[in-house]
Amino acid sequence: MTNIPTELLRTLVAVVDLRSFTKAAQSLGITQPAVSAQIKRLQILLGGELFDKSAPGVTLTEKGEIVVNYARRLLSINDQILQHAQPSSSVPPVRIGIPGALDASTLPAALAEFRRRWPFMRFNVRGQSSDDLLRDLRQGDLDLVVAFTQSAPAIDARHNWTDELVWVCGREVRIDAGGPLPLIADDMNCLLGRLATAALNQAGRNWELVCNSLGIASLKAAANAGLGVAVAIRRFVGGDLIICEDDTLPRLPNVVCGIYLRESTDHDILVPLADAIARVIAPPGMVRA
Repeated sequence: MTNIPTELLRTLVAVVDLRSFTKAAQSLGITQPAVSAQIKRLQILLGGELFDKSAPGVTLTEKGEIVVNYARRLLSINDQILQHAQPSSSVPPVRIGIPGALDASTLPAALAEFRRRWPFMRFNVRGQSSDDLLRDLRQGDLDLVVAFTQSAPAIDARHNWTDELVWVCGREVRIDAGGPLPLIADDMNCLLGRLATAALNQAGRNWELVCNSLGIASLKAAANAGLGVAVAIRRFVGGDLIICEDDTLPRLPNVVCGIYLRESTDHDILVPLADAIARVIAPPGMVRA
């Protein structure tokens, strides 16, 4: 009987969820060649291709869809066995998801505040697009998520508020009204990237993607270096970045930021954690007791 190593299944699920071999490698703490080698080994064990090479991006074959569904169930059982086999004093980490567009530099302060009240708690924090985070929350793969939506909370949120989007750039950037706008985006599939391109297209403003950065830090570095213009939350604009006051740039819509908790879980722990996070990332006066 052939046994399938769980690490191969976990790598497969990571590639599918993150829609990228590179991002899967980063989340798993291994190299991209190692991810590719593990996927190849899994395909050899299963006797068939799991990804459709003729389709763009990361697209599963029919067999791949079936394998991923079973893989999620197997990994869930594996994790439950480990959790129940641990000493009663051992507590699994709280799985937290934050969107790449969020300036998470203040998040450690919230976690530190929480640890003072719950010193035994551990955290596992990862960044993805809001759409992916909300999907993982619904599937039970995350316990707490901070996510952006366009007009209203996606589901019942512990906290939610409205944030204003603005165009930002480095202090030395000069925008050519006659040429395409050089656009910097954290992820073109994320909400802020979609809203930026939709606003430009609706206004009839030509644009070109000059940098697809990985995370808010890379986005700010690219904008500071003068590579182009990016979209950010007004409250988080600072340092060398400035708000672009240019009449050729269309007005951007507001977004709703929400903090969401997983259903059917221990809210006695997650509710105070959500409140601690909200106190450091929400606008003043927006956090309920």
